[in-house]
Amino acid sequence: MCLTPSPIRMDEPTMRAAVYGGAFLGGGGGGGLRGGLKTMQDVLSCGKPLMLLPIEALPEDALLATASMVGAPAAKNGYADNDQVRRTMELYTGRGLPVQGIITCENGGGSTANGWLLSALTGIPLVDAPCNGRAHPTGQMGSMGLGQVPGFVSVQAAAGGNPALGLATELCAAGPMDVVSHLVRLAADEAGGLVAVLRNGVQAGYVKKHGAPGAIRQAIGVGKVFLQHEGSGEEILKGLSSLFTLSVLAQGCVEGYTLTTRGGYDVGSLTVDGCELTFWNEYMCAEKNGKRLATFPDLMVTLDRETGEVLSSAQIQNGRQVTVVSVPRSELILGEGMREEASFREAEKIIGKSLW
Repeated sequence: MCLTPSPIRMDEPTMRAAVYGGAFLGGGGGGGLRGGLKTMQDVLSCGKPLMLLPIEALPEDALLATASMVGAPAAKNGYADNDQVRRTMELYTGRGLPVQGIITCENGGGSTANGWLLSALTGIPLVDAPCNGRAHPTGQMGSMGLGQVPGFVSVQAAAGGNPALGLATELCAAGPMDVVSHLVRLAADEAGGLVAVLRNGVQAGYVKKHGAPGAIRQAIGVGKVFLQHEGSGEEILKGLSSLFTLSVLAQGCVEGYTLTTRGGYDVGSLTVDGCELTFWNEYMCAEKNGKRLATFPDLMVTLDRETGEVLSSAQIQNGRQVTVVSVPRSELILGEGMREEASFREAEKIIGKSLW
Protein backbone atom coordinates (compact mmCIF):
# COMPACT_ATOMS: atom_id res chain seq x y z
CA MET A 1 0.00 0.00 0.00
CA CYS A 2 1.31 3.45 -0.99
CA LEU A 3 1.23 5.91 1.92
CA THR A 4 0.69 9.62 1.35
CA PRO A 5 3.75 11.62 2.48
CA SER A 6 3.14 13.84 5.51
CA PRO A 7 3.13 17.64 5.25
CA ILE A 8 6.46 19.23 6.19
CA ARG A 9 6.65 22.20 8.54
CA MET A 10 9.05 24.61 6.89
CA ASP A 11 10.86 25.90 9.96
CA GLU A 12 14.26 27.58 9.69
CA PRO A 13 16.42 24.39 9.71
CA THR A 14 14.19 22.75 7.11
CA MET A 15 14.15 25.79 4.84
CA ARG A 16 17.92 26.10 5.13
CA ALA A 17 18.36 22.44 4.19
CA ALA A 18 16.04 22.89 1.20
CA VAL A 19 18.09 25.85 -0.03
CA TYR A 20 21.43 24.06 0.35
CA GLY A 21 20.11 20.93 -1.32
CA GLY A 22 18.48 23.02 -4.02
CA ALA A 23 21.82 24.67 -4.77
CA PHE A 24 23.33 21.25 -5.48
CA LEU A 25 20.36 20.16 -7.59
CA GLY A 26 20.66 23.45 -9.49
CA GLY A 27 23.50 21.94 -11.50
CA GLY A 28 25.26 25.27 -12.01
CA GLY A 29 22.06 27.33 -12.23
CA GLY A 30 18.86 27.88 -10.31
CA GLY A 31 20.18 30.94 -8.47
CA GLY A 32 22.67 31.12 -5.64
CA LEU A 33 22.40 30.32 -1.94
CA ARG A 34 22.19 34.00 -1.07
CA GLY A 35 18.86 34.42 -2.85
CA GLY A 36 17.31 31.36 -1.26
CA LEU A 37 18.50 32.31 2.22
CA LYS A 38 17.12 35.82 1.76
CA THR A 39 13.73 34.35 0.89
CA MET A 40 13.97 32.20 4.00
CA GLN A 41 14.59 35.29 6.15
CA ASP A 42 11.69 37.11 4.46
CA VAL A 43 9.37 34.22 5.33
CA LEU A 44 10.58 34.14 8.92
CA SER A 45 10.20 37.92 9.21
CA CYS A 46 6.57 37.87 8.07
CA GLY A 47 5.78 35.69 11.08
CA LYS A 48 3.36 33.39 9.28
CA PRO A 49 3.70 29.58 9.24
CA LEU A 50 4.74 27.82 6.07
CA MET A 51 3.82 24.22 5.33
CA LEU A 52 4.91 22.09 2.39
CA LEU A 53 2.06 19.83 1.29
CA PRO A 54 2.38 16.63 -0.72
CA ILE A 55 0.41 16.91 -3.95
CA GLU A 56 -1.73 13.96 -2.81
CA ALA A 57 -3.27 16.30 -0.20
CA LEU A 58 -5.01 18.36 -2.91
CA PRO A 59 -8.00 17.47 -5.09
CA GLU A 60 -7.18 16.36 -8.62
CA ASP A 61 -8.84 19.47 -10.05
CA ALA A 62 -7.06 22.02 -7.79
CA LEU A 63 -5.42 24.71 -9.92
CA LEU A 64 -1.67 24.99 -9.30
CA ALA A 65 0.41 27.93 -10.59
CA THR A 66 4.18 27.93 -11.01
CA ALA A 67 6.36 30.53 -9.29
CA SER A 68 9.75 31.24 -10.83
CA MET A 69 12.47 33.79 -11.40
CA VAL A 70 13.52 34.32 -15.01
CA GLY A 71 16.82 35.90 -15.96
CA ALA A 72 20.59 35.66 -16.10
CA PRO A 73 22.21 34.93 -12.72
CA ALA A 74 25.24 37.11 -13.52
CA ALA A 75 23.24 40.16 -14.67
CA LYS A 76 24.57 43.13 -12.70
CA ASN A 77 21.24 44.98 -12.58
CA GLY A 78 19.02 41.98 -11.90
CA TYR A 79 16.36 42.98 -9.36
CA ALA A 80 13.01 41.66 -8.12
CA ASP A 81 11.84 42.68 -4.64
CA ASN A 82 9.15 41.17 -2.43
CA ASP A 83 6.51 43.64 -3.61
CA GLN A 84 7.17 42.60 -7.20
CA VAL A 85 6.92 38.94 -6.23
CA ARG A 86 3.51 39.65 -4.67
CA ARG A 87 2.54 41.68 -7.73
CA THR A 88 2.77 38.58 -9.94
CA MET A 89 -0.10 37.04 -7.96
CA GLU A 90 -2.20 40.20 -8.38
CA LEU A 91 -1.57 40.28 -12.12
CA TYR A 92 -2.29 36.58 -12.53
CA THR A 93 -5.47 36.36 -10.48
CA GLY A 94 -6.62 39.66 -12.00
CA ARG A 95 -7.38 37.66 -15.12
CA GLY A 96 -9.97 35.66 -13.18
CA LEU A 97 -7.67 32.68 -12.63
CA PRO A 98 -8.03 31.17 -9.13
CA VAL A 99 -4.84 29.75 -7.61
CA GLN A 100 -5.28 26.90 -5.12
CA GLY A 101 -1.67 25.83 -4.83
CA ILE A 102 1.80 27.17 -5.59
CA ILE A 103 4.67 25.12 -7.00
CA THR A 104 8.18 26.12 -7.99
CA CYS A 105 9.58 25.71 -11.47
CA GLU A 106 12.68 23.80 -10.34
CA ASN A 107 15.25 23.10 -7.67
CA GLY A 108 18.12 25.56 -7.23
CA GLY A 109 19.76 27.63 -4.51
CA GLY A 110 17.31 30.42 -5.20
CA SER A 111 14.57 28.68 -7.14
CA THR A 112 13.73 25.98 -4.59
CA ALA A 113 12.40 28.88 -2.51
CA ASN A 114 10.18 30.25 -5.28
CA GLY A 115 6.65 30.60 -3.95
CA TRP A 116 7.56 30.42 -0.25
CA LEU A 117 6.80 34.06 0.49
CA LEU A 118 3.69 34.07 -1.71
CA SER A 119 2.36 31.06 0.17
CA ALA A 120 3.14 32.51 3.60
CA LEU A 121 1.53 35.86 2.79
CA THR A 122 -1.55 34.60 0.95
CA GLY A 123 -2.23 31.32 2.76
CA ILE A 124 -2.34 29.53 -0.60
CA PRO A 125 -0.71 26.12 -0.04
CA LEU A 126 2.89 25.46 -1.06
CA VAL A 127 2.98 22.11 -2.84
CA ASP A 128 5.90 19.69 -3.18
CA ALA A 129 5.58 19.14 -6.91
CA PRO A 130 8.07 21.30 -8.83
CA CYS A 131 7.90 21.36 -12.61
CA ASN A 132 11.36 19.83 -12.56
CA GLY A 133 13.56 18.40 -9.81
CA ARG A 134 16.71 20.03 -11.16
CA ALA A 135 17.36 23.49 -12.63
CA HIS A 136 17.02 24.15 -16.36
CA PRO A 137 17.51 27.23 -18.57
CA THR A 138 14.23 27.68 -20.46
CA GLY A 139 10.60 28.16 -19.54
CA GLN A 140 9.62 25.39 -21.94
CA MET A 141 11.86 22.92 -20.09
CA GLY A 142 9.99 23.78 -16.91
CA SER A 143 6.47 23.67 -18.30
CA MET A 144 5.73 19.96 -17.78
CA GLY A 145 4.92 19.38 -21.45
CA LEU A 146 2.05 21.90 -21.46
CA GLY A 147 3.34 23.40 -24.69
CA GLN A 148 2.44 20.13 -26.39
CA VAL A 149 -1.12 20.02 -25.03
CA PRO A 150 -3.57 20.99 -27.83
CA GLY A 151 -5.36 24.23 -27.09
CA PHE A 152 -3.42 25.05 -23.92
CA VAL A 153 -3.08 28.80 -23.41
CA SER A 154 -0.09 29.89 -21.36
CA VAL A 155 -0.78 32.79 -19.01
CA GLN A 156 2.31 34.33 -17.45
CA ALA A 157 2.58 37.32 -15.10
CA ALA A 158 5.98 38.92 -14.59
CA ALA A 159 7.36 41.81 -12.52
CA GLY A 160 10.89 43.00 -11.80
CA GLY A 161 13.49 45.68 -12.40
CA ASN A 162 14.93 48.28 -10.05
CA PRO A 163 12.64 51.34 -9.82
CA ALA A 164 15.59 53.49 -8.75
CA LEU A 165 17.19 52.79 -12.14
CA GLY A 166 13.95 53.32 -14.04
CA LEU A 167 13.80 49.62 -14.93
CA ALA A 168 10.61 48.52 -13.10
CA THR A 169 8.68 46.34 -15.55
CA GLU A 170 5.57 44.20 -15.34
CA LEU A 171 3.36 42.33 -17.76
CA CYS A 172 0.72 39.66 -17.99
CA ALA A 173 0.58 37.86 -21.32
CA ALA A 174 -1.39 34.95 -22.74
CA GLY A 175 -0.81 32.82 -25.81
CA PRO A 176 1.24 29.87 -27.11
CA MET A 177 3.84 28.63 -24.61
CA ASP A 178 6.93 29.42 -26.67
CA VAL A 179 5.70 32.89 -27.61
CA VAL A 180 4.76 33.94 -24.08
CA SER A 181 7.93 32.44 -22.58
CA HIS A 182 9.95 34.47 -25.09
CA LEU A 183 8.07 37.65 -24.10
CA VAL A 184 8.86 37.02 -20.42
CA ARG A 185 12.53 36.42 -21.23
CA LEU A 186 12.62 39.70 -23.16
CA ALA A 187 10.98 41.46 -20.21
CA ALA A 188 13.72 40.09 -17.93
CA ASP A 189 16.39 41.36 -20.29
CA GLU A 190 14.84 44.82 -20.53
CA ALA A 191 14.31 45.00 -16.74
CA GLY A 192 18.01 44.63 -16.09
CA GLY A 193 18.25 40.86 -16.12
CA LEU A 194 15.56 39.47 -13.80
CA VAL A 195 11.79 39.20 -13.29
CA ALA A 196 9.60 37.25 -10.87
CA VAL A 197 7.01 35.14 -12.67
CA LEU A 198 3.76 33.32 -11.87
CA ARG A 199 2.56 31.16 -14.74
CA ASN A 200 0.74 28.23 -16.28
CA GLY A 201 -2.15 27.31 -14.00
CA VAL A 202 -2.88 23.61 -14.37
CA GLN A 203 -4.78 20.94 -12.46
CA ALA A 204 -3.05 18.94 -9.75
CA GLY A 205 -3.87 15.68 -11.55
CA TYR A 206 -1.77 16.79 -14.50
CA VAL A 207 1.12 17.86 -12.27
CA LYS A 208 1.17 14.45 -10.57
CA LYS A 209 1.85 12.79 -13.91
CA HIS A 210 4.06 15.36 -15.62
CA GLY A 211 5.79 17.31 -12.84
CA ALA A 212 8.34 16.24 -10.22
CA PRO A 213 6.40 15.42 -7.01
CA GLY A 214 8.69 14.90 -4.03
CA ALA A 215 11.61 16.90 -5.44
CA ILE A 216 11.61 19.46 -2.62
CA ARG A 217 11.72 16.63 -0.08
CA GLN A 218 14.72 15.29 -2.00
CA ALA A 219 16.40 18.72 -1.83
CA ILE A 220 15.89 18.80 1.95
CA GLY A 221 17.61 15.43 2.28
CA VAL A 222 20.55 16.58 0.15
CA GLY A 223 20.82 19.84 2.07
CA LYS A 224 21.11 18.02 5.38
CA VAL A 225 24.34 16.45 4.09
CA PHE A 226 25.82 19.88 3.37
CA LEU A 227 24.78 21.28 6.74
CA GLN A 228 25.96 18.25 8.72
CA HIS A 229 29.42 18.40 7.13
CA GLU A 230 29.61 22.12 6.42
CA GLY A 231 33.17 23.24 5.65
CA SER A 232 34.54 19.80 4.77
CA GLY A 233 34.58 19.04 1.05
CA GLU A 234 35.74 15.48 1.66
CA GLU A 235 32.96 14.63 4.10
CA ILE A 236 30.32 16.27 1.89
CA LEU A 237 31.41 14.08 -1.02
CA LYS A 238 31.10 11.00 1.19
CA GLY A 239 27.63 12.05 2.30
CA LEU A 240 26.46 12.74 -1.23
CA SER A 241 27.79 9.34 -2.31
CA SER A 242 25.40 7.75 0.16
CA LEU A 243 22.47 9.41 -1.65
CA PHE A 244 23.52 9.20 -5.30
CA THR A 245 25.79 7.36 -7.69
CA LEU A 246 28.24 10.24 -7.57
CA SER A 247 31.05 10.51 -10.13
CA VAL A 248 34.02 12.82 -9.58
CA LEU A 249 34.81 14.11 -13.06
CA ALA A 250 37.73 16.37 -12.19
CA GLN A 251 39.55 18.14 -9.37
CA GLY A 252 41.86 21.10 -9.73
CA CYS A 253 42.19 24.74 -10.71
CA VAL A 254 39.59 26.51 -12.87
CA GLU A 255 41.08 27.72 -16.15
CA GLY A 256 39.74 29.42 -19.28
CA TYR A 257 36.53 30.60 -17.62
CA THR A 258 34.36 32.65 -19.96
CA LEU A 259 30.89 34.07 -19.40
CA THR A 260 28.73 36.20 -21.66
CA THR A 261 25.27 37.42 -20.67
CA ARG A 262 22.96 37.72 -23.67
CA GLY A 263 19.25 37.44 -24.19
CA GLY A 264 18.70 36.99 -20.46
CA TYR A 265 21.05 33.99 -20.18
CA ASP A 266 24.59 33.29 -19.01
CA VAL A 267 26.57 31.37 -21.64
CA GLY A 268 30.15 30.17 -21.27
CA SER A 269 32.62 27.44 -20.41
CA LEU A 270 35.50 26.52 -18.11
CA THR A 271 38.12 23.81 -17.78
CA VAL A 272 39.27 21.84 -14.74
CA ASP A 273 42.16 19.38 -15.17
CA GLY A 274 41.33 18.93 -18.86
CA CYS A 275 37.59 18.52 -18.23
CA GLU A 276 35.62 21.17 -20.13
CA LEU A 277 32.23 22.26 -18.78
CA THR A 278 29.89 24.16 -21.09
CA PHE A 279 27.00 26.07 -19.53
CA TRP A 280 23.83 27.88 -20.52
CA ASN A 281 22.95 29.05 -17.02
CA GLU A 282 23.14 25.35 -16.02
CA TYR A 283 25.98 23.01 -16.96
CA MET A 284 25.01 21.40 -20.25
CA CYS A 285 27.86 18.95 -20.84
CA ALA A 286 31.24 17.79 -19.55
CA GLU A 287 33.94 16.55 -21.94
CA LYS A 288 37.52 15.37 -21.58
CA ASN A 289 39.93 14.22 -24.30
CA GLY A 290 37.09 14.16 -26.83
CA LYS A 291 34.91 11.96 -24.62
CA ARG A 292 31.50 13.04 -23.31
CA LEU A 293 31.38 12.44 -19.55
CA ALA A 294 27.93 13.83 -18.76
CA THR A 295 25.09 15.46 -20.70
CA PHE A 296 22.17 17.55 -19.41
CA PRO A 297 19.80 16.63 -17.76
CA ASP A 298 22.51 14.63 -15.97
CA LEU A 299 23.48 16.81 -13.01
CA MET A 300 26.90 18.47 -13.15
CA VAL A 301 28.01 20.50 -10.13
CA THR A 302 31.10 22.50 -9.20
CA LEU A 303 32.06 22.40 -5.50
CA ASP A 304 34.77 24.31 -3.69
CA ARG A 305 37.43 21.66 -3.24
CA GLU A 306 38.18 22.48 0.40
CA THR A 307 34.81 23.50 1.84
CA GLY A 308 32.37 21.64 -0.43
CA GLU A 309 30.43 24.85 -1.09
CA VAL A 310 28.30 24.68 -4.23
CA LEU A 311 29.52 27.19 -6.82
CA SER A 312 27.10 28.14 -9.61
CA SER A 313 28.31 28.83 -13.14
CA ALA A 314 27.98 32.56 -12.40
CA GLN A 315 30.17 32.32 -9.27
CA ILE A 316 33.15 30.49 -10.74
CA GLN A 317 36.48 32.30 -11.06
CA ASN A 318 39.74 31.37 -12.74
CA GLY A 319 42.20 30.02 -10.20
CA ARG A 320 39.51 28.60 -7.89
CA GLN A 321 40.21 25.07 -6.66
CA VAL A 322 37.10 22.99 -7.36
CA THR A 323 35.74 19.47 -7.57
CA VAL A 324 33.46 18.66 -10.51
CA VAL A 325 30.89 15.93 -9.83
CA SER A 326 27.98 14.43 -11.72
CA VAL A 327 24.81 12.51 -10.89
CA PRO A 328 23.00 10.46 -13.59
CA ARG A 329 19.59 11.68 -14.66
CA SER A 330 18.06 8.35 -13.62
CA GLU A 331 18.54 9.33 -9.96
CA LEU A 332 16.89 12.74 -10.27
CA ILE A 333 13.18 13.55 -10.13
CA LEU A 334 12.55 15.05 -13.55
CA GLY A 335 9.49 16.66 -15.10
CA GLU A 336 8.05 16.18 -18.57
CA GLY A 337 10.04 19.14 -19.93
CA MET A 338 13.17 16.99 -19.75
CA ARG A 339 11.67 14.64 -22.32
CA GLU A 340 10.88 17.21 -25.03
CA GLU A 341 13.33 17.10 -27.93
CA ALA A 342 12.51 20.67 -29.07
CA SER A 343 13.82 22.12 -25.81
CA PHE A 344 17.16 20.44 -26.29
CA ARG A 345 17.47 21.56 -29.90
CA GLU A 346 17.24 25.17 -28.72
CA ALA A 347 20.04 24.58 -26.24
CA GLU A 348 22.17 22.91 -28.89
CA LYS A 349 22.01 26.00 -31.05
CA ILE A 350 23.19 28.19 -28.18
CA ILE A 351 26.16 26.09 -27.02
CA GLY A 352 27.05 24.51 -30.35
CA LYS A 353 27.08 20.95 -28.96
CA SER A 354 24.75 17.96 -29.24
CA LEU A 355 22.56 17.17 -26.24
CA TRP A 356 19.69 14.98 -27.46
